[in-house]
Amino acid sequence: MALDWQQRRSGCPISCSLDLLGDKWSLLIVRDMVFVGKRYFKEFLSSDEGIASNILADRLQRLEVTGIIAKRSDPDSGRQMLYSLTEKGIALIPILVELVCWGALFDGAPDADPRAVKRIMKDKPSFIQKLVDGCRRG
Repeated sequence: MALDWQQRRSGCPISCSLDLLGDKWSLLIVRDMVFVGKRYFKEFLSSDEGIASNILADRLQRLEVTGIIAKRSDPDSGRQMLYSLTEKGIALIPILVELVCWGALFDGAPDADPRAVKRIMKDKPSFIQKLVDGCRRG
């Protein structure tokens, strides 16, 4: 779902992207799906950043409405919901990889393993493809 033109701050592509992903929680949820493989509400709650359950529920709903994630009942436990990235969400993977590299190089992110970042930067296309394949397999 795209926002109606009148609801946007401007027609700038960066501004439009921020309308969808402009808060840290949305990007961190997508990060956890891509890099950690989280798929359940309780898994997202366990992230180090400490998202509140009401904020998490809101962001998951926003990401679903905008077509970045899909939600379905878990076939093994019908009471739980299973979240996965759509193709639109998977298309964010190269951006997330660039944010990892940028943050590690210029902001001294303490959790970034410098050797891992060097390996990523040496062959980004391969690294990105592995993440894409993993997300498509679910």
